[in-house]
Amino acid sequence: MQSQRGQVRVQLQSVGPASHSSKASAAPGAPAGGSDLSLAEAIAKIPAGTEDRTRYERDSFHLWVDADKDGCGTRKEVLIAEAVKAPAQGSRCALSSGKWLSYYDEVTVNAATKLDIDHVVPLAEAWDSGASKWDADRCEQYANDLDADRSLVAVTAKTNRSKADRDPAEWLPPVASAQCTYGADWVGTKLRWKLTADDKERATLEKLAKGCSDTVVKYEVAP
Repeated sequence: MQSQRGQVRVQLQSVGPASHSSKASAAPGAPAGGSDLSLAEAIAKIPAGTEDRTRYERDSFHLWVDADKDGCGTRKEVLIAEAVKAPAQGSRCALSSGKWLSYYDEVTVNAATKLDIDHVVPLAEAWDSGASKWDADRCEQYANDLDADRSLVAVTAKTNRSKADRDPAEWLPPVASAQCTYGADWVGTKLRWKLTADDKERATLEKLAKGCSDTVVKYEVAP
């Protein structure tokens, strides 16, 4: 299945690898007729909150489901959608060959096994920021969000694991030209899921926004 995120990915890929690190970035798609927000304007819309990781367990989020029953779980759907060169697809959605660009570090990868699927806003961070109040179905929906182009991204395992569950106050992509895009992806995801931001996180995002004046954020609130 090629979801909305896959269709947008194809458009990004058609203009080459630089599209991932350009300053203009669309976080989850805006409703028809909606206005674009600057990164600074979007940050201002995130509600304030304090982080609380009480009772967090990663297993609260059911990962990599096959929502459309086509044999490909969420991880494989993202890999297929984001491939610069389409992988061969075998039995049970086994992927071989193919090529991907990890935009966090601008590394080209030729094997799906070397990629992680990053939740732009990590599961633990989402829990801290409001997901602790969700039921199991809502947590699963968040963990497998294929309807927003920028909530899940395929990146090198090295960068994903260096990030872990840290927010922008503690981690930004190592390639400076990717940071405006990442900021828009982060903020758009927080707004899509009505998650909060703590003071340090917000201050870092606001500082980042000063250098990303032409970055555009669009989002659609998750149903």
